[in-house]
Amino acid sequence: MDLNFNKNEDFNKLLVSDLKRKLAKVKLGGGQKRIDKHYEKGKMTARERIEYLFDNNTKSIEIGAFAGEDMYAEHGGCPSGGVVVKIGYIKGKQCIVVANDATVKAGAWFPITGKKNLRAQEIAIENKLPIIYLVDSAGVYLPMQDEIFPDKEHFGRIFRNNAIMSSMGITQISAVMGSCVAGGAYLPIMSDEALIVDKTGSIFLAGSYLVKAAIGETIDNETLGGATTHCEISGVTDYKAKDDAAALDKIKFIVDKIGDYEKAGYNRSESHPPKENEEEIFGILPKDRAAQYDMLEIIKRLVDNSEFEQYKEGYGQTILTGYARIDGWAVGIVANQRKLVKTTGSKTKPTEMQFGGVIYNDSADKATRFIANCNQKKIPLVFLQDVTGFMVGSKSEHGGIIKDGAKMVNAVSNSVVPKFTIVIGNSYGAGNYAMCGKAYDPRLIVAWPSAELAVMSGNSAAKVLLQIETAALKKKGEEITPEKEAELFNKIKSRYDKQISPYYAAARIWTDAVINPLDTRTWISMGIEAANHAPIEKPFNLGVLQV
Repeated sequence: MDLNFNKNEDFNKLLVSDLKRKLAKVKLGGGQKRIDKHYEKGKMTARERIEYLFDNNTKSIEIGAFAGEDMYAEHGGCPSGGVVVKIGYIKGKQCIVVANDATVKAGAWFPITGKKNLRAQEIAIENKLPIIYLVDSAGVYLPMQDEIFPDKEHFGRIFRNNAIMSSMGITQISAVMGSCVAGGAYLPIMSDEALIVDKTGSIFLAGSYLVKAAIGETIDNETLGGATTHCEISGVTDYKAKDDAAALDKIKFIVDKIGDYEKAGYNRSESHPPKENEEEIFGILPKDRAAQYDMLEIIKRLVDNSEFEQYKEGYGQTILTGYARIDGWAVGIVANQRKLVKTTGSKTKPTEMQFGGVIYNDSADKATRFIANCNQKKIPLVFLQDVTGFMVGSKSEHGGIIKDGAKMVNAVSNSVVPKFTIVIGNSYGAGNYAMCGKAYDPRLIVAWPSAELAVMSGNSAAKVLLQIETAALKKKGEEITPEKEAELFNKIKSRYDKQISPYYAAARIWTDAVINPLDTRTWISMGIEAANHAPIEKPFNLGVLQV
């Protein structure tokens, strides 16, 4: 290994250490003091409830762990969006679990909480996965009600999705393990089956104080909407549990009886680890994000037996396309090649050097054809993003780069096989779109700590913004010295760099997670397993396409 490899390795392992530190902080929710108060009520935390539900010694993945990161500081913050969402196994069945974290503002719903809950339901709907709700929430966070209550993708959409999932035959089970108030009271009752924990669980449209104010009735919350009331008088809930563990045991019992599902039929054989050392990813991935490297070496450390059969290997070389297996699942990989490549010349087309990470006419054309082939063969697609965008300039424009790029975007948009996106490095501009960014419905999209998501790089954007700002200051008569210009540039770049961080994207659920590169195989494998619950219901059709 050379010195550059060692420098890269140290840098990327530090990024992973930072990721682990951030995750440890997130897992504390509202903090140890609030966790202790939670325990005093005889309750498990949201994460403990999920851990208890999941089968021992099985893998799980967490959606949106960094939701709300560095947001809502004026309201005291909202770690993990105040809700924990995980995909894992209950009695051998893959399920998605949504658990309110009552240590964060009593589990109240912030705007990002709503977005995260909707993302969990979207995953359940797309993959026809059973979904379990562990309810412990004070309802909408009133100081921000205008940003969570009335719009299409707000709080009310949750109950609309409950109804849609029910009509689709997707199993929904709710356990009321704490507060469940106002509009939120509809969620468990719109599920297939609802449980409630005695003494700690309660369901009502309005609590005792509001009832007193509204109609003058004096009543305590337990009599108004506790477990005995709803299991023996109203019939709102189906089962009463003595404590959290008993409620979770009942869910396990119910899930264990669910019948088998119709499978999509994606190809899977015996799983094999990569022959190349996965840890070497840290040394291959450059510290300098503008540096060239061979994406093929990354792929070899992600796929079974390090075997990758390239499609059109010598054509359109700034995108790698080919077939492989990940944890036994057959996949088609579309990856940005990050090394400088030399094209083969001819009488009509001279030899040229193409920059790594840039999508050229031929690479867009190749990717389009490969995506169509994977749809024809019913092979899930994996996109490995490290893209700076499409090639610009007169040669590319005259060659129809917009048309070729549109073809690729069309193929990605109309794909009917499940898509999974891993943002490894750069994810800039239209390259993000063509390589299946969030807007193009990947079943799961995750970022490595080395990722950046933005319209353009920090340096490029800062230079553009600097020109605008200096021009405005000069109009006001201000003199812009070189020192002043450098100060402005650094200020602009610092602000922009914060926005392109993978954690900024994860906080807003533009990605589902920031992950350790060594967990990539698990995310893809569990994602395809989830997708296998939902057979493809429509044929692949590119519509109107300019060939």
